[in-house]
Amino acid sequence: MTPERAAAEGAAPLDATPTGSFRLAAPAPAGGPAPWEAPAQNGGSTGSTGSVGPAASAGSAEFAGSAGSFGSAGPSGSGGSGFGAPSDGSGGFGTGPGAAAPYGQAPGWAGAGALPPPPPAPPGFGAGGAGGSGGQGEARPLQAVAVGLLNLSCLGLGYVLLRQWIGAAVCWAATAALLLLALPADADGVPVGVLVGYGVVLLAAVADGARRGLRARLSLGVTARRLALPLAVVLLAAPAGGTVAYGAAREEAREEAFQQSLLARLAGADAVVKSKDGVRFDLAEPYYEEALGTYEALALEHPGSRAAKLVPDRLDAYVASVSAPYTEKKYCLAVDPLKHLRSLPDTVDKAVLGDRAARWDEPLARSLYECGSAERGRAETAPAHAAFTELLALFPKSPHVAEVEKLVGGDLTKAAAPLTAGTASDPCAAVKTVETQRAFATSLKGYALDGAVADADRGVQKGVFACGTRQFRDGDFSDAETTMDRYVKDYPKSPQTAHARSIAIAAQIADEEPEAGKKLPPASAPGGPRMTMVISNDAPDAVELLYTGPVTGKITIRACGDCRKYTSLDTALGGFKPCSGPSSKYPKATISLPAGTYHLLQKRAGSGLSSAGDTKSSKAKIEPGYSYTNCLYVTSLLYGN
Repeated sequence: MTPERAAAEGAAPLDATPTGSFRLAAPAPAGGPAPWEAPAQNGGSTGSTGSVGPAASAGSAEFAGSAGSFGSAGPSGSGGSGFGAPSDGSGGFGTGPGAAAPYGQAPGWAGAGALPPPPPAPPGFGAGGAGGSGGQGEARPLQAVAVGLLNLSCLGLGYVLLRQWIGAAVCWAATAALLLLALPADADGVPVGVLVGYGVVLLAAVADGARRGLRARLSLGVTARRLALPLAVVLLAAPAGGTVAYGAAREEAREEAFQQSLLARLAGADAVVKSKDGVRFDLAEPYYEEALGTYEALALEHPGSRAAKLVPDRLDAYVASVSAPYTEKKYCLAVDPLKHLRSLPDTVDKAVLGDRAARWDEPLARSLYECGSAERGRAETAPAHAAFTELLALFPKSPHVAEVEKLVGGDLTKAAAPLTAGTASDPCAAVKTVETQRAFATSLKGYALDGAVADADRGVQKGVFACGTRQFRDGDFSDAETTMDRYVKDYPKSPQTAHARSIAIAAQIADEEPEAGKKLPPASAPGGPRMTMVISNDAPDAVELLYTGPVTGKITIRACGDCRKYTSLDTALGGFKPCSGPSSKYPKATISLPAGTYHLLQKRAGSGLSSAGDTKSSKAKIEPGYSYTNCLYVTSLLYGN
């Protein structure tokens, strides 16, 4: 009878036991056994569990149902279990086989009105025994949920509860495989396929555990049953916590991988900077700029990274590497690197750069000064000029500017001093040196070098004259002529210009007639009487006559328009006499000469040539008291007189 039916009929409700059996309500005491009770016979008894019989104290019948056997529950509780003959051999309940039952009693039963024994239990689901299922019973949804949730803990605890060891082992193996693949956590995490596969296994375990646990009979106490579901929910914290911990570890791994990638970029830039140590800056500059860009990007784009925290030290190393030529006192090589460092504020963020570019003004100014100083004495003065010019342009108030003026001006004055004093051992070489330094000084616009340049001008003027004189005395007549011609041109108002002109004429004559160069023309004409010499030109071209002796000079006679060139045959004939026509026919020039020996050179005027076909030298002695005439003519090859 169900509890509902008992309530409907006014009967006492059935009392369910923890194992699923029901205890019938005790009938009203009537002084005798209940209608369904059989009197105890032959001392028969039932077992302690799963039996039906009169209660010792309450006088009620009890269904105890896991073992499925019946017997009378005596007061002592110690009888044999099940049906059969009692221990005294009376044959158990009812009459024995073959004996007629007394009137009013059914054969084989304990007595009239007794309940028949329950059928044997159906085959159980799962393993039997203590703690296992004792067979299938009614559906228990909460129990199914608890088993499923226990399996969802990733540890197969639902299968453990059901004593399904194969299922538990599968869960353990899947979880172990997942841990082997997932740990230690890395930036890439577990492959999606692995996660999907594990999820399928886990969900299958949940579904299967719930199915098996729905009707499974578990020999658990009331307290254990009540704690199963909350415990399953609590155990879900294990996979959830593991997932959170793994996510945190994976994020940490990702962060570490990212930090390592930034450090790798930093190390790459460091390697570039280090590889350019000792390389000329113009070749290394593109690589330096690349490394600098990496440093700036790390500092600005990832300010909290470990690499960004190392950037200040790397910038210091960068500056030290770039400025190494200055540290090593290679000043010309240091100019471009220092200019690069000084210009960094134009290209690098100030927050990254700091004050690293502010301290390079003085090193750059000094490098420009030292470089120009080292290069100023070389034949090629362009590097020194560029260094000094840039120094004045960048740092006009630098003390190095005054040092340049002192250095260049002092060198120039010192070099010109021997020329000014006439004590130069080699005036020609000294003139070249002073002229080079003077040209360099005058090219430095903006420097106060006028005084030194004026000293150099005076020295060069005296030096050029001394050089021409030295060349004449040394027999370098062509060079002497060139030097003295230059002096005459450059210093037309000099008191030595006339003498320089005489030396140039004498050098020209001596270049054709070396005897004329044995003695330097005097600086001034001698006194005493002078004799005249009238020179006529019997040639169709203008003629120059150069002479040197006690006095030196040059005259030019214009061409004779009616004259002709003589042939070699004409000059070979006897009685040949040039200028034989009327005197007025021939252009003339008159010179006054002191007595003495003279060397003369005749050549076509303006020819600039001194070959044998165009010139003719001669020698004449002028004596006091006489006057002289000279006729110049030209043949097809040379002039004659």
